[in-house]
Amino acid sequence: GLFVTDYFTRTPRKLSPFRSFASIELFHFHIPEDTVIAVWNLITFKEQGGTFGDQCPDRSITVYFRSGAPSVINPLHTHFPRDTAVPGSFALTLTWTLPNRTTGVFNVTSPLPGDWFLAAHLPKDEGKISVKVKGLGGLYEECQYLFQPQLIVQRLVNIAVLYPGHVTEQSMAPHNRSCLYKVFVPSYTSRVLVEVLQCRGAEGCPLWLRVRAKAPPLHNSTVLDCREHSPCQLALDLPFWQHWYYVLVEKHPGVPATVSFQVTVQLTDCSRPSLARPPFLPSSASMNMPHSFGSAGGLALGDSPPPASPNSTKHPVHIASAAGEQCWPVRPTLRNELDTFSVHFYIFFGPNVSVPPDRPAVFVINLLPVLDSGGVLNLELRLNVSSLCGENVTVFGCLNHEVPLTSGDNASVTCEREHLAGFLLSVNATASLSRLRIPYPQTGSWYLSLRSLCATEHGFEPCTNVTAEVYLRAYLSPCINDCGMYGQCKLLRTNNYLYAACECKAGWNGWGCTDNAEAFSYGFQLLSTLLLCLSNVMFVPPVAIAVRSHYLLEAAVYIFTMFFSTFYHACDQPGIVVFCIMEYDVLQFCDFLGSLMSVWVTVIAMARLQPVVKQASVLYLLGAMLLSMALQMDRHGLWNLLGPSLFALGIMAIAWTARTIQRRHCYPPTWKRWAFYLCPGALIAAAAVLLYAFVETEENYFYIHSIWHLLIAGSVGFLLPPRAKPSGRLGPLPRRKGCGYQLCVNEQEELGLVDPAVTSINSICTS
Repeated sequence: GLFVTDYFTRTPRKLSPFRSFASIELFHFHIPEDTVIAVWNLITFKEQGGTFGDQCPDRSITVYFRSGAPSVINPLHTHFPRDTAVPGSFALTLTWTLPNRTTGVFNVTSPLPGDWFLAAHLPKDEGKISVKVKGLGGLYEECQYLFQPQLIVQRLVNIAVLYPGHVTEQSMAPHNRSCLYKVFVPSYTSRVLVEVLQCRGAEGCPLWLRVRAKAPPLHNSTVLDCREHSPCQLALDLPFWQHWYYVLVEKHPGVPATVSFQVTVQLTDCSRPSLARPPFLPSSASMNMPHSFGSAGGLALGDSPPPASPNSTKHPVHIASAAGEQCWPVRPTLRNELDTFSVHFYIFFGPNVSVPPDRPAVFVINLLPVLDSGGVLNLELRLNVSSLCGENVTVFGCLNHEVPLTSGDNASVTCEREHLAGFLLSVNATASLSRLRIPYPQTGSWYLSLRSLCATEHGFEPCTNVTAEVYLRAYLSPCINDCGMYGQCKLLRTNNYLYAACECKAGWNGWGCTDNAEAFSYGFQLLSTLLLCLSNVMFVPPVAIAVRSHYLLEAAVYIFTMFFSTFYHACDQPGIVVFCIMEYDVLQFCDFLGSLMSVWVTVIAMARLQPVVKQASVLYLLGAMLLSMALQMDRHGLWNLLGPSLFALGIMAIAWTARTIQRRHCYPPTWKRWAFYLCPGALIAAAAVLLYAFVETEENYFYIHSIWHLLIAGSVGFLLPPRAKPSGRLGPLPRRKGCGYQLCVNEQEELGLVDPAVTSINSICTS
C-alpha cells in the first residue's frame, strides 16, 4: 500500500510536582484514520536562568497515554470516591541519559483513531521543608523541567472497501504477505460475518483471517486459520456501531506460490434478525455511512450502488440468527446544556421509566467529541419499591460504550462479552439507589440497558407480570460532587481543550477530595486560624508608640495593616474555619499593600527627612502608588518586599550620611540608640525576612507566618524613631543683627531619646 507520514508537535511546557490533576500538563493529539503506526518522541530538557541546567538534579518524569479522553491517574495511591469507575491508561517513566536533556520514544502499532491525550508531571516533592518558588523569585534561578511531545504517524491511503453482500476477488503475489480491507458497520448491526471463498493456488488455504474494529488488526486480534476451518468464516457478535472494521488476510510464511481467493462480508440487521442486510441500498445515507469513506477498486461510494465488475460480484448469503437474538428500540435523550461540563440528559416521558419483565429498556446518551470528555459522567438509578407488588425483583443496568449489550439470555447479569466490557448497576427493594461516576468519559454514544429479573432459589429468572418503575438521572458535571467541602473545582485549559479537576485543601486528597488520611482536624484548623489572626495584635504596641511620638500617618498605616491582615488570614484558611468580610482578592491586596507600606513608612520615618525635605509626604504617596503597581503585577514575588525596603534604606543611608558629614560625627550619635533600638530592630526584621523567604512552606505556614507577624511588628516598635516636640516654656530665640550665621542644635534629637517630653529642650545657638 501507499503510506503517508504526518508530523505533529507541541510547545514545550514547564512541568510541576504532582499534587493533584490540576498540577499536571496535558497534551492533546489527533490520530487520523487508517494509521498503522504512531511514534511519540518525548523530549525533556532542563533550564536554569535561561541556560541549560547542567547542575539541576535529575527528576523522573511520568507520562500517561490514553485514547479518547484524558488519563485518570492516581500516582499518590489515594482513595477514589464511592461508585467511581476508574478507566485504565498506560504510564511511562523517563530517565535522564544526558546532563540536561533526555529523549524517550513510545510506539503504538495500529493505534485507535481520534483523540489521544498525554499527561506529564514530576514526582511529588519529598520532605516537608521545601523552598518556596515565590519566595526566591529573582534571587535564585529555579531549575525548570520542560517537556515537549512530538507525534509521527504513518497511515495507509486507498484501503480497499468491502461492500456488504459483495464478493471481492484478490490475488496475492509471492512477494506479498497480506491484503487489508475495511467495511463500515452502521447502527443496529448485531453480527458481522467475514468469509474467505474459493481459496486456490496452494495446498489447502494457507491464509489467516484477522478482524479488528476501528484500526488495522494486530497480532492479538480476532484470528481464524483458514487451513483448519472450512468454510473460512469469522463471525463477530455485537459489533461497534458507526465504526470501520478492518479485515486482514495474511498469507502463511513459506508459501512461494500466488494465492487467489475471494472475500465477502455480511451484516445482520438486528431489527430483522432472520435476514442479512440487503447488499444494495438506495444511497450511502440510508446505510448510515459517510459519503467519503474510502475506495473499492479505485471507486468511491456515491449515491448509487457500485456497478458490477469482474472482481466484485453480488453474493447474497442468508445468515440465520441465533435464538432470541434481537434488538429493542433505543430511546433517545434530550441534551440540555446549562454551562461548561454541566449537561443534563432528559428522557422523553421521564424521568420515571418502566422496565417490563419480557424485554429490556434501552437508552442512549450522546457525548460530543472533545467537548464532553473533560468532565464526569454521572448516572443514578432509584427504584420505586411500591411498583414491585411485593415481588423480589432486581433491576440490572448495563452501561456500554458504542453498542448496547442486549443478550438473548435474560437470566444473564453480566455486562461483559469477549470484546465488550461495560459497567453494571443494580437496584432492589433492599438497596433502592445505585450511582455510577465515570471521570473523563470517552465521547460517543453510551447505551444503558435496563432489565428486571426475579431472585429465586436457583438464581435470577425472568419475572412474570411485574413492571418495575425506575427513576433515571444522567448528567455531566465538571467534578465529582463539586470536590466536596475541602476542595475547589477548577476549569483548566490546554490550547483549545477544556477539562476540570479538583484541587484539594486542608490535607484532603483524592480525585474528589474525599481521602482524609492526611486531613487536618477541626482543632488544628481552629488553632491555625487563631494563630494567624491573633498574631496581628502585636501591631498594637507600634501603633501606641507612633501615636505618642506624633507619627499619625505611620500609625494609620499600622492600623490598616493589622485590620486587613487579620481578616485576610481569617478568609484564607483552607478548611471550614473561614470568615470573609470582603472578597478574597480585595482582602489579599489590602493585606499585601499594608505590609509593604508599613516597611516603607517606617524606613522613611527613620531617615528624618522633614528638616531636609519639606515635602516628605511626597515620598509616602509615591511609595503607595509604586507598591500598588508592583502588587498588581506580582503579589508573591520577593522583590515586592526587598525592592521598596532597599530603596527606602538607600534614602535613609543618604540622609544619615549627609547628617554625619554635616555634624562631623556619627548619626545617630549615641551608642544607646544603636545598642538598644537600631541593632535589635534590624536583627528582628532580618530574621523575619529570612523566615519568609527560606523557611516558610505550606506545611509550616500557619506558625511560621504567625512568627513573621510578631517579628515584623516587633521590629517596627524598635526602629520607629522618636519625634522631638518643643517645650512650651521656651520663647523665640533672639537673633543677632548684622553679618554672621546661627547654628542651632537640638540636643534631644541628636541623642535620639524615645520620650522627648521627659526633659526640657535646650537649644544652643552660636554665631
